[in-house]
Amino acid sequence: MPINCTTYYFRIADFLFSVQLPEASDIEKLLPSFQPFRETENTDGQILFNFSALPDGISQEESSDKLLEETDNDMGHLSLYASSTGYRVDVSNNGYTHRLQASPDFSSVRASVLWSDKYVGNILSSMIRIAYAQAILPHEAVSIHAATVSHENKAYLFMGKSGTGKSTHASLWTACIPGAELLNDDNPTVRIVNDRAYAYGTPWSGKTPCYKNASYPIEGMVRLVQAPENRFILKEGTKAFAILYPGCSVISQDVRLRNCLYDTLARLSGMTTVGALECRPDKEAALLCFQNLNRLSTPNEISIIH
Repeated sequence: MPINCTTYYFRIADFLFSVQLPEASDIEKLLPSFQPFRETENTDGQILFNFSALPDGISQEESSDKLLEETDNDMGHLSLYASSTGYRVDVSNNGYTHRLQASPDFSSVRASVLWSDKYVGNILSSMIRIAYAQAILPHEAVSIHAATVSHENKAYLFMGKSGTGKSTHASLWTACIPGAELLNDDNPTVRIVNDRAYAYGTPWSGKTPCYKNASYPIEGMVRLVQAPENRFILKEGTKAFAILYPGCSVISQDVRLRNCLYDTLARLSGMTTVGALECRPDKEAALLCFQNLNRLSTPNEISIIH
């Protein structure tokens, strides 16, 4: 029997995409963080990708798909495969296995999910993030693992390995620098538009519920490294590229997508201030970072909240 479905539209970083769910689904309950990005209709016809989630189960037949990568994160155990029709991602957690199948360019994505899983909304959100992160790469855009703060209509991104203090550093900015606000705490989109780099809020913000449909031109991007003393090191050229690459989402085995990312990062590293911050988790580290990203000559030029 055909399943009645409803199509929803969302716009993130000015990329429009559709999500098709069974008619009985509660979109606001399943994807609450997506609501600030929801469009009432398709107003321009330019769809980045179509995502459909239907309860059609997962075939238990032996597959010839090639395993590319396995990882563990908050979603559970993820297995990425190359298939004859594109890519496949299996997500296993709490005794459930969900599957995403995508065309090579991620313009068409189908998810087989088990709706009895109480975390199915989180699964759907993460699957959409996976598709979105790959689909935007040919458009001078990238999904990047970073905490992002806005200040005086400019954006600042803080990158680093898990546990290096990205969220802590962002909170130090908002606590110590008047007017600084959190834009996104985990997964902003970075996009080049008219030869300028912008950071965009997204529905994916880690454990911090910060889902702002807003964007700001990027003033600086910094990789944080825990250290006993605070020191800012400016990076340029290939060293700036190397600072940016590790936090970017890309299927590295896909030459086309990887080259798109390389081209975008090469441009980014030449149009914004990039640095490494060896730091302690303290106010002085935040002020030193702010000072260097804004090329201020002395700390006295910074208005500080005491």
